[in-house]
Amino acid sequence: MPYRRLPNTDAARVRALEVVTGRQLSPDVASRPFPPALKQRIELFLPRFKTAIANSRVAREKQATNSRRHAEYTRKAKLYISHFLQVLNFAIIRGEFKPSARVYYGIDEDESRLPALVSDQDLLEWGEKIIRGEQERVHAGGTPVYSPSVALVRVNYENFKQAHFSRKQFQQNVTRYSAEVARFREEADALVLALWDEIESFFGSRAGDEEQRRAECERYGIAYVFRKGEREKIERQQEIERVSPRLPF
Repeated sequence: MPYRRLPNTDAARVRALEVVTGRQLSPDVASRPFPPALKQRIELFLPRFKTAIANSRVAREKQATNSRRHAEYTRKAKLYISHFLQVLNFAIIRGEFKPSARVYYGIDEDESRLPALVSDQDLLEWGEKIIRGEQERVHAGGTPVYSPSVALVRVNYENFKQAHFSRKQFQQNVTRYSAEVARFREEADALVLALWDEIESFFGSRAGDEEQRRAECERYGIAYVFRKGEREKIERQQEIERVSPRLPF
């Protein structure tokens, strides 16, 4: 016998439950494939489930958009921070700045190596050091660093910083809405199971062969799966019954 395949995606769960929406139940209780109380439960549940799914989808889309923006802003912030420090080192090599200028940026005056800018935290730390250090050095009478200037570093750093903190917020939103959908999913599965049990019970008690009853159930959204070779076996049996002579006794 084929077995039922319960929905395993949210879209399939919605389709299975939407079978009841818009259907007018017969006044005759014996003609109802599912009870009005179950229909009402599903119609109250579906809008909330759909809203949760939509919120989760929008949150993921926004996270994806921000992730692409974050990646670009990270690349440019890293570029401007590293170039600023390279220009600073070149100016020291040319004798335009004294090695002690590095101290303003939190660097040992004899350290010419560039810092590792691997993580977001590295960029947050060194962006602040450069902006603050350049302001203090120029305020003390130093010549500004150009190409890139600290203004360009600041613009790209602030873009990165905003995307960085937005990224955390979008991640939190995705987690929250995904958890909400998961909670609704448990109720959706229970409602689908109850609905399918009612439909199968209703059509199982009606006249007709098994295939006809199964077709009626499928019209109400129940999904059946045949095991390997099972459909062919059923078709062979039906063919045998069709061609077999019917005896009058």
